[in-house]
Amino acid sequence: MSKHILALVAGIVLGLLIVAFAVFYNPFVSEQTLSPLAVTDNELVQLTYSVAAADAIIYTNDGESQVSPYPPKVEQLWEPTLRSTTATVNVLEDSRGRTVGIGVKFASKSEETSILDGKALVDSVWHIYVPERGSLFIQQQENYWSYIHNIVFPAYRSSGDNWRGRWLGNITAGPGPLGTGWVAGGSGEFEGIDTAAVEALSAQAYTIEQGPVAMVGELTIELPPVAVSTTEQPQ
Repeated sequence: MSKHILALVAGIVLGLLIVAFAVFYNPFVSEQTLSPLAVTDNELVQLTYSVAAADAIIYTNDGESQVSPYPPKVEQLWEPTLRSTTATVNVLEDSRGRTVGIGVKFASKSEETSILDGKALVDSVWHIYVPERGSLFIQQQENYWSYIHNIVFPAYRSSGDNWRGRWLGNITAGPGPLGTGWVAGGSGEFEGIDTAAVEALSAQAYTIEQGPVAMVGELTIELPPVAVSTTEQPQ
């Protein structure tokens, strides 16, 4: 009897290992490294921020997730409808490292997640305010499978419970048909625009205990060309 039980357990374990191997090394899951906006001729606004919770103005979640809320006494999102949501307030910088604005981001786990298909999905929205320029909103679906595959899994396999290296990848996966997020202008020079954006992560260090340690988020927003009036002025 015990032999049959051991054989059954061994079969289950072997099956789980095969599934895990197939998921991790799925040849049909591709990684997107080139931004869909890389070939546009329109003006691009590039904003960066630190992903580390301790570098945010505010970072909060349900209080039980891997990354602890910051600052420690910030209100936690423990209500049932918000338990899968993360909220952050970040300082935004330009490509030269100058502070240019502030961004508020809400992100929640997506019901469309399918690890077997390489989809670790998150639905998110940004509200961005750039003084003297205006405000805008970004809606996007993000896919963290490549991030998990290249950073999180190696950190768990490491004897030091951490990952160090260099990794750059796009996380925006829609809702645009080319894998871009949707942007709506709010005020100022951005008022009324309807355009696209892509968010990417540039990582150098991650730990099991703290999550992202040295990691930068990069938002690239495409600005539509300014319409030029061709109407002749009366003489």
